[in-house]
Amino acid sequence: MGLALPIAAAPVIVPLPPMRLAYLYSRYPVLSQTFCDTEMLELERRGWSLCLGSVHPPLTTLRHAHADQLQAPVHYAPPDAVLRLFEEKAKAEGRWPEDLIQAHERKYGSEFKAALRARNASYFAHLFTREGIDHFHVHFANRAAHTALFLRAMSGIPFSITAHGQDFMSDLGNLELLREICLAAEFIAVETDYSRGLLADLCPPAADKIRRVYNGMDLANFQEVFIPSFSQGAIRLLSVGRLVEFKGFTHLIAACADLRRRGLDFTCEIIGDGPLREELQRQITQEDLESVVTLAGSLPQETVFEKLRGCDVFVLASITDRAGASDVFPTVILEAMASARPVVSTEVAGIPEAVVHCRTGFLVPPADSISLANCLDRLIRDQWQRVEFGTAGRARVEEHFQIATTIEPLLELLADRVESAAEPSLASSENPNPSPVAYLIDRWPNPNLPLLEVELLEMQKRGVPFIAFVCRFDPAMPLSPAMEQLATQFVFLPDPMVIEAEWQRNRAFVRLLEDARANEKHRAASALFLEQARHAIALRPLFLRHQIAHLHATNSGALVCALMLQRLLGVTLSATIEPNPELQLRALRAGLGHCQGGRVSDPGLSAHLHNESFLLEPAGFSSLLPKFGVGLKRHGGIWQRWAELLAGWRSSNL
Repeated sequence: MGLALPIAAAPVIVPLPPMRLAYLYSRYPVLSQTFCDTEMLELERRGWSLCLGSVHPPLTTLRHAHADQLQAPVHYAPPDAVLRLFEEKAKAEGRWPEDLIQAHERKYGSEFKAALRARNASYFAHLFTREGIDHFHVHFANRAAHTALFLRAMSGIPFSITAHGQDFMSDLGNLELLREICLAAEFIAVETDYSRGLLADLCPPAADKIRRVYNGMDLANFQEVFIPSFSQGAIRLLSVGRLVEFKGFTHLIAACADLRRRGLDFTCEIIGDGPLREELQRQITQEDLESVVTLAGSLPQETVFEKLRGCDVFVLASITDRAGASDVFPTVILEAMASARPVVSTEVAGIPEAVVHCRTGFLVPPADSISLANCLDRLIRDQWQRVEFGTAGRARVEEHFQIATTIEPLLELLADRVESAAEPSLASSENPNPSPVAYLIDRWPNPNLPLLEVELLEMQKRGVPFIAFVCRFDPAMPLSPAMEQLATQFVFLPDPMVIEAEWQRNRAFVRLLEDARANEKHRAASALFLEQARHAIALRPLFLRHQIAHLHATNSGALVCALMLQRLLGVTLSATIEPNPELQLRALRAGLGHCQGGRVSDPGLSAHLHNESFLLEPAGFSSLLPKFGVGLKRHGGIWQRWAELLAGWRSSNL
C-alpha cells in the first residue's frame, strides 16, 4: 500500500448572477482540450446556462467520461447546402456583413476564407439570437475567433476569447488579424503570465483587456491519491500529449536510450496520437527500446488518470518547434501534480508557473536530452525525492490550481458583462411552442416523399407546432423552393462521428433496444435496425430538450426509429407509410399497432388497421379519404383533417 494524501476542501463558491452564455468552437470535443470541459462544467455548477456551438464535428468517437456531466447542448453547423440558405436569409434580412468580408479579403487574402467564415457565422448568429444569448466565448485565437467577428457583426452579440499559445503564435497565421480579433473582443483571457506578456507585446492596443486565467483542476477527479510504496520493479515513467514536434518526444526517447545505457531499470509509456507516430516508432526501434518505450495511442481521460496514479514519474519534454509553436501551460502537468507525482519538464513558456524547480520536480533546458536523462536518473534512483516532489506538487495544485479558484478571474470578467447587459436573458431559453409535434424524416430530400414539404407548410398555416428532425441529409438532391423555405427550420442530426460516439457512450439504452428487438416476433432487418437505433440514441436528448409531445414518422424507415424512441421516452406515435415500404409487411403491421393513427397508401394494409385515425391515401394523393369512407370536405379539406388529428394527439399528452 502507498501513503494516502488528505484532500483539501474546495474554496467556498459564491454564485454570480447568471446570464445566457454560449461557447463557440472550431471543433468540439477535442480529446486534448479537457481544460475547456472543466471550465464549462464549473460554470454550470455555478448556475450558468450554456449553449455550445461547433463549426466542425469531432475527429474521433472517443469521449471522456466527464462529457456526460455537461448539461449544455452542442449545436453543429448544418450541411453546406443548408448553411448557404442561412447566408441567403442573412442577406434578405440586411444582416450579411459584405463590407467586412471584402475588407478581410483585401487585408488577409483569400486563404483566410472570409466568406466561408461569414457563412458559418450566419448559422450561429441565428442560433445564438434564437437562444437568447447575451455573450459568447471562444477558446483559441483561431478560425472560430475569426468567425466570431462576423457573428458579432450579424447578431450584435459581444464575445470574448481565451488565447492559449500555439493558436496565436502560429495557427492563426496573421498578426494584423490577431490584433483585429483582440480589439473586437470584450476581454482576452490567457493561460499564464508568460502568454499575457507575449500577447500584450503582439497586440499593444489590447493590452489592458488581457487577463491571466489559469487552467484549473477539478480535484473530484483526483480523490484517491497515493504515494507509491518502495518497489523492486522497474520505475514507470509516463508522458502524455499529441505526437507533434513541440511536445519533444524525440528528445524523451533519446533520454530513455541514455538511461538504458546507464543500466537503469525503467519503462516509459507515451499516451497520445498524432502525425509523428510512425517517426517516433522508428526511433524507438532504432534505439532498441521496444521493450522499454511504448506508444499507447489516445486513451479516455479516466484511463489517463489511472495511468497517472500508477506511474512513478511524469515527464514532458516540451520544446519550441520550427514554426515557433510550443506548449504554454500543459494541463496534463497539473493533472500529474494533482495525482501527487513528481514532474520533469522543460523551461518552456508558462511551464515554470506550474512546476517549481527542485520543489515539485525538475526543469531542464528544452531539446537537451542529456539534462533530461540526468534528472530522470536522479528520480529513478531516489524514492524519497519522488515522494517529496509529488506531495509538494499536490499541495501546490490545491493552493493555486483548483478550478473553483482559477475560474474566479473569468467570473469577474463575465460579471462585467452581466452588469452591462441592459436586459439579461433568462437562464434557460424558452421554447416558443412548448411540447411540439416531432416530424421524423429518415432521409431528406427524398423523392419518395413528394408531398412532405407541402404537408409541413400546410401544418404551419394551420398553427400545428412542430419540429422536423432530419436523420440523413442527401447532398446530391437539389432543393426545391418549398424545401429552401423549410430547411432553416429543420434540426439535422450531426456528423456520423457524433452519432457513433452517442451510441458507444449510451450502452444501457443500446442494450435495452437490442433486448427489445430480440423479443419481437416480427422485426426489422439487422442493418435497418442498427442504423435507426443509432438515430434513436442521438435523437433522445433532443426530444427531451424540446419536450416532444407526439412523434410522427414520415415513412417506414422512420417508423423503426420512432418505435425505439417510444420505448425510450414513452411518446405517442403516428406514421405515414409510403407505397413501397422498406419494412416487411408483418413487421410493418406490428409497428403500426403501436401508433395512434397515420396515413397509408396500400388498401390491403389499411384493411388490417382497425382504427379510424388511420387515413387511406389513394394513388397520386389527389384526394384523401378516411378508411371508413367519411368525406373530408366537411372537415375543411385534406390538410385540415390531418392537422386536427395531430393537434388532438399532441393535446392528449400536454
